[in-house]
Amino acid sequence: MPLPALSRRTLIQAGTAGALTLAVAGPATATAAGAATADPYETLRLRWLALLTGTGFDPAADPFASALRALGDRARTQQQAMAPTAGSLWPDLPLGSVSANITGSFVRLRTMALAWAQPGTGLTGDATLAAAVAAGLDQLCASAYTATATTYDNWWDWQIGSPQALLDTCVLLAPRLTTDRLTAYCAAVDHAVPDSKVSAYSGTSTGANRVDLCRVLALRGVVGRSAAKLATASAALSPVFPYVLTGDGLYPDGSFVQHTWVPYTGSYGEVLLSGLSRLFALLAGSTWEVTDPQRQNVFDAVDSAYAPFLFNGLVMDSVVGRASSRGLQSSDLLHLQQDDHGRGHTIIGHILRLANSGAAPADRSARWRAAVKGWIARDYYRPYLSDAAVDVPELARAQALVADGAVAPAAEPVGTRVFAMDRAVARRADWAVSLSMCSARTTFYETGNGENVRGWHTNNGLLAWWNATTGNGQYADAFWPTVDPYRLPGTTVSTKKLADAAGGAWGAARPDSGWAGGASDGTYAAVGQAVRGLSSTLSGWKSWFLLDDSVVCLGAGISCADGVPVETVVENRNLGASGTHALTVDGAAQPTALGWSQRFTGAKSMTIAGFGGYVFPGGATVQAKREARTGSWHDINSGGSSEALTRRYLTLWFDHGADPSNAGYAYLLLPGADAAATAARAASPTVTVLANSSSVQAVSDSASGVTAANFFTAGSAGPITVSAPCSVLVRESGGTLSVSVADPSRTVAAVQVTVARPGYVSADPATGVTVLSAGPAVQLLAELGGTQGASRTVTLRTSGAAAAANAALLAPVQDTYVRDGSYGDANYGTANVLTVKNTATTASGFSRRALLAFDTSQVTGTVRRAVLWVRGVVADSGGTETDLQAFATAPGGWQETAATWNRCPAPAAALGTGRISTAADWIALDVTAAVTADPALTLTIGQPAGRVGLAVNLNSRENTAYPPILQVITTG
Repeated sequence: MPLPALSRRTLIQAGTAGALTLAVAGPATATAAGAATADPYETLRLRWLALLTGTGFDPAADPFASALRALGDRARTQQQAMAPTAGSLWPDLPLGSVSANITGSFVRLRTMALAWAQPGTGLTGDATLAAAVAAGLDQLCASAYTATATTYDNWWDWQIGSPQALLDTCVLLAPRLTTDRLTAYCAAVDHAVPDSKVSAYSGTSTGANRVDLCRVLALRGVVGRSAAKLATASAALSPVFPYVLTGDGLYPDGSFVQHTWVPYTGSYGEVLLSGLSRLFALLAGSTWEVTDPQRQNVFDAVDSAYAPFLFNGLVMDSVVGRASSRGLQSSDLLHLQQDDHGRGHTIIGHILRLANSGAAPADRSARWRAAVKGWIARDYYRPYLSDAAVDVPELARAQALVADGAVAPAAEPVGTRVFAMDRAVARRADWAVSLSMCSARTTFYETGNGENVRGWHTNNGLLAWWNATTGNGQYADAFWPTVDPYRLPGTTVSTKKLADAAGGAWGAARPDSGWAGGASDGTYAAVGQAVRGLSSTLSGWKSWFLLDDSVVCLGAGISCADGVPVETVVENRNLGASGTHALTVDGAAQPTALGWSQRFTGAKSMTIAGFGGYVFPGGATVQAKREARTGSWHDINSGGSSEALTRRYLTLWFDHGADPSNAGYAYLLLPGADAAATAARAASPTVTVLANSSSVQAVSDSASGVTAANFFTAGSAGPITVSAPCSVLVRESGGTLSVSVADPSRTVAAVQVTVARPGYVSADPATGVTVLSAGPAVQLLAELGGTQGASRTVTLRTSGAAAAANAALLAPVQDTYVRDGSYGDANYGTANVLTVKNTATTASGFSRRALLAFDTSQVTGTVRRAVLWVRGVVADSGGTETDLQAFATAPGGWQETAATWNRCPAPAAALGTGRISTAADWIALDVTAAVTADPALTLTIGQPAGRVGLAVNLNSRENTAYPPILQVITTG
């Protein structure tokens, strides 16, 4: 499986001691580095040199001067330790069986080349150093990374890690490398990374890995002066840009997934943004400029995918996968910890680079610069400009931004987002929370390469949160190696002991439940999860209602038969190495001594000084404990430091007992609240729990006018009634009523929602929502199929023309599919699937299309909208996503049990289209034009004419699960 992209921290972690590469200005001066020449390849080389070394800074001034001296010291150490033999360049990196040692050797040479290329290192322009680097490259490309080498161990080293470091070194040392040498080095790269590695968008050539491969090909084109390689690299980026519906890549709602099942915006997503921002800058204005119009999706992702997870300079650990376990690596001689702030700084640097690249529209770039300036200004915990892990080019760019009086820092945005990748984020002016869930679509956790071996429960409802001015080091300060992995805040878990890396590597372990997600209007949200236990019998339902100043947390139906206690963790605050933050329970201060524990019965409120408060509606039995916990990064990551770390924790939890049956809980989290504010909220609550069962969890909040519910079955709660499982958020404010509906389970095509609120008569136009009636109560139909859990929102008003419509949901009276070629006379009328596929070959035997007949005689009024709902999945080895299209078809002339390709009506006018993937889902095909006065309606489902498609299996009417539906909306 792939490693992360080549970065200073990654390479240190991989055993490349001294591999930290501070990219600073080159010896040829910053101006020369960025200048254009008549030679297009030299122009691009100088651009990449500028990206590696930085421009526009004073190498004699800090923080640059100290960074340059440190780089020189590391390069000198590597040069002195270099002892070439037949089997290695350095004794601690033997070649021949461990691929990371090849990458490590190239990275050390890259470090030495940087020290040669940059001013102020003490080795700038040193001829002996340059000769040592060139000799090292010669040996590696003649004996280890060669044009004929048989690859071994980890593919990433051969295709990404080693060639990136090699080609960077070639760019840095170009004035001292002969054409023959460069030819030999390029031949080695061509052997490991031929163009065929990007010929198909699959396997290890997707998402961030694809961008890394394109970077290798582009730099190979620059160093080897190959227009063809540059053209291949530029074109091969295109599959990265379109949104995906499953698997690796960017999703329409801002989700980013890598390794198929892992939300990875902050790690592999960082790699993707790193590579794209650099390649956009490298190729801008050249013959090979990236011009694919869908690159706009990348620009949109800065705002929709990355910014929501950045807070005060950190990136939330909910989207970094196994990277949260890296911390201090045993091979890192500089002792630089990897954490949420460091990862956030890296992403911030990429956004600023992209903003300065000229690739994006000017207004968008200006907005990004303002956002970056705000993040830099607010990161009090680890100031960006003094972060030793930030590369000098990024420091220089940031320093210039901070000094630019024309750019005002943007404030943290306020709002709430629920993502298709089973993540949710709420942000307020003075706090932010991140919620990590899992489902059949996402993993319990990811482990691999010996990393994150105890992350078992990180997606069982982990609720991480930060205040604007306190607690920003909560997870950066050795949290992951010292926290009890069975007591992560917000989670409900079985305390059954699990082995390190339990469940399997690379996100293989996933729950069998489909419910995770919720409804949001952009300000508030109702989020729910069907919780399951890793290697456990645990099951239950959890909900979080994200409000103005609080998060309401409910649990119900919690059952388990593991023979051990089950717990829900209200909080597990990291108090640091010496923290004694006071715990106040119902107005009484509790002891601060380590080892203290207490069981509180009927507790109504608790507050941890400096952090926030917790309210327990009606009182609850809560366990509390203070302890010091000791661990090391090596405990959770095989490459981690064994240094013992001790941190103090204050833990609050519900003990559901051993083998609970239908247990539950309820509490409110109030970030930033002090003891007085928490006690006041407990005494005068604004939140009422309307329901907390395994059927529905619901609350109302008088302060915000919000009523919200997660319905796990059809039913009612408070004023809301639904016809199918869904999540609903209702908000009343200033004479308006907004209703947001989502389907976290992704099983519902359309749901009818009734809100018993009188007086609202008109509705604003809303995509996917039809108001059926209003006045005494609001009744609406929300189309949720194919939305990947996204919300549909409609706003109603107390004035205006009354809204009224009718909805008919019709089952087909006949359906079948037909197949060409040698199957032209075969009938499939009793099959429980309808298979569809276009091929480019006449009578191939593989072209198929579906026929469906409906009786619309019960439909009255004027047809406003008609949708054919079909549910299915791509079932084709040739790809993962394809289009479907509906066609009007003459009614009659066929029978379900007799129709064949040779004896069926032909498709006529093309109707609506939709996209479907290997993740089973509904697809909505607009067939409004085909519904006429004739009650006999026949529709054909195929793929766009003349376009080769993939095989799709759709559920037929014979299928007991999710058969086709014709939805017809009429007025009058």
